[in-house]
Amino acid sequence: MKLNYGISDRPPFPRLISLALQQMMAILTATTALPMLIGHGVSPAAAMFGAGAGTFLYLLLTGLKSPMFLGSSFTFLGCMLAAFAGGVSVGLGMLGLIIGATAAGLVYVVLAIVVKKVGVGWIERLMPPVVIGPSIAIIGLSLAGNAVSNMRTGNVMAALGTGGSVPVASEYVTIICALVTLVVTIISSVYGNNILKLIPFLLGMVAGYAVAAGFTVAGNVLNIDALKIVDFEIFSRTMFPDGTVSLASFISVPDFVFIKAIDGVSELSVSYVITILTAYIPVALAAFAEHIGDHKNLSSIVGKDLLTEPGLERTLLGDGLGSIVGAFFGGCPNTTYGEAIACVALTGNASTITTLAASLGCIGFAFFTPFMAFISSMPSCVMGGICVAAYGFITASGLRMIQNVDLNENRNIFVISVILITGAGQLSLNFGAVTITEVAAATVLGILTNLLVSRSR
Repeated sequence: MKLNYGISDRPPFPRLISLALQQMMAILTATTALPMLIGHGVSPAAAMFGAGAGTFLYLLLTGLKSPMFLGSSFTFLGCMLAAFAGGVSVGLGMLGLIIGATAAGLVYVVLAIVVKKVGVGWIERLMPPVVIGPSIAIIGLSLAGNAVSNMRTGNVMAALGTGGSVPVASEYVTIICALVTLVVTIISSVYGNNILKLIPFLLGMVAGYAVAAGFTVAGNVLNIDALKIVDFEIFSRTMFPDGTVSLASFISVPDFVFIKAIDGVSELSVSYVITILTAYIPVALAAFAEHIGDHKNLSSIVGKDLLTEPGLERTLLGDGLGSIVGAFFGGCPNTTYGEAIACVALTGNASTITTLAASLGCIGFAFFTPFMAFISSMPSCVMGGICVAAYGFITASGLRMIQNVDLNENRNIFVISVILITGAGQLSLNFGAVTITEVAAATVLGILTNLLVSRSR
């Protein structure tokens, strides 16, 4: 596709700020939602800091040659919950998060060493376009249900782990907000001038939030719960928890995991470590296919094979060490984010300087209390409207990769069918605490099917 800014380009400073802010907003809702789901004191601000620090390290290790953003990985949700299972103390659970993420990150480091030795040719043989195309499409399709669910939901974010309550908003009102967000995003991208076309996600979120806030104000004035979408009380709960104004109301240090983990060192046991390693390591191996798929997807968008330059060994190293850093500060292993890839596709901005600025923004804004309150107050329906476009672009990117595949050949149809149907049908596999996601399962089945039918070539 035609890019407005290539990988090595540097957007003008004022435009760079808006592009970086858009990149941040696109990934922050999911990044901060994971620690809220985990609970036990895992901090959204610390996870945001960890995502920024992990992405910064990834960019350095890839030589600023891959515009990928790393955020909190939902693939490891079950593993993170297992760290606190059995009534362990918060300190030991926090230490378990670090141990597990370190083990998962080292799996990627080992894989990077293997790839360095044997090259990436085997990937092309195992995952030709007929496999990787629909596998990428499934990444978007598997998230379609989440996007639609978010479109129907008010401000769940404000209620998760904060003691707040979810406003009982009408489904029709939330869908209106979601559609406003989507329509503004589409109009900005298709009909906007050169500047507006670069920040459609940001404009869509601002428009959707403004409409949601308007409905909420009307609901408060008229005492109509169905119109209340935004939980404005999140600002007072976050900035003025004791009812007074202080420095912490504006600037506060996130609750970093490594500080709390110190209390768990004395409780650490061999059996607990084995439990954590058993949970994390298999998931890291399963996530390897998603790492390749995301980088293949991004490669098709930027018109450059990122598995060759900067190289899969470097992206794996960046992803693995980025996960360790992310968990050390925020408890959440990091992973490549489809929302960030969609940002590149929709805006034509592949500048790694933008990604670098976004990572630094995450690090800095993690200390800014009002910004964290604003992120927490973002209605799910607004993000649902954004996700319809984002996940759709991911799906379209995957389908674009099979446009040169001969669909008159049954063997190709079988490979594509197996991946799309098992992935869209959300076939996942559970082995105790280990879950093989639908994306990973569909990709593996696609690879096996391709190997089966390739004998007829």
